[in-house]
Amino acid sequence: MNGAPLLNLRRLKKIREKGGITFELRVPHLEVRSGEFLAVIGPSGCGKSTLLDFLGLVLKPTSYEGYDFFFDTGRIDLGALAEKKTAGLRRAELGYVLQAGGLLPYLSVADNILLPARLNRLAADAAASRLQELAERLNITDQLSKKPAHLSGGQRQRAAIARALIHNPRLVLADEPTAAVDSPTAQEISVLFRDLTSRLGRGLVVVTHDLKLVRHLADRFVSFRTKKINDRHTVSTLVEAEFRV
Repeated sequence: MNGAPLLNLRRLKKIREKGGITFELRVPHLEVRSGEFLAVIGPSGCGKSTLLDFLGLVLKPTSYEGYDFFFDTGRIDLGALAEKKTAGLRRAELGYVLQAGGLLPYLSVADNILLPARLNRLAADAAASRLQELAERLNITDQLSKKPAHLSGGQRQRAAIARALIHNPRLVLADEPTAAVDSPTAQEISVLFRDLTSRLGRGLVVVTHDLKLVRHLADRFVSFRTKKINDRHTVSTLVEAEFRV
């Protein structure tokens, strides 16, 4: 059963214009809760990346009725938050897994994973203990001293998941996290990802075009209804979706 709300978006809108072309993303309502696996499904150009930018606190909306992050002590209006405080919130409360892992090639796997812990100034002994725990659960203990170039695609993504979780964030965002690995590895990683975030009570948002990968794992699905107003103006609206069989 999913827990308390983490993020809540209400009547949020973002308008982007370039070269006379307008793209408008509308989010009537979206809530992300702790312990929940939310899958964002849709083809290229529908607004997945823009939505992820909102959830990742790197993009401000054009307008909104609600754009809130929740703590036990109350809520924060993200739209009104100063950039310095937004950056601190992003660093401490969010974890990211990119399409190809995004590991720094000049650092060892261990140092890559520990980077968010160090940026958040976590105690070294606590971070080291958590590193070992995550590495064991993700079966990469014997890879920690290596550089990312010496890992397989699946091992790199496991390391990226560990890095996203090392500082115990409240929300984890994954952008096509298994696109760079084969299908069996992708399925294995998705199950591991789901189990880890669920066990830790963290929210998980996975953006993907691969419905088969998440159909039996996600708690909820959202997609997009796209409409061309004219040749120069497209509106994409986030909608709840039901993809289970």
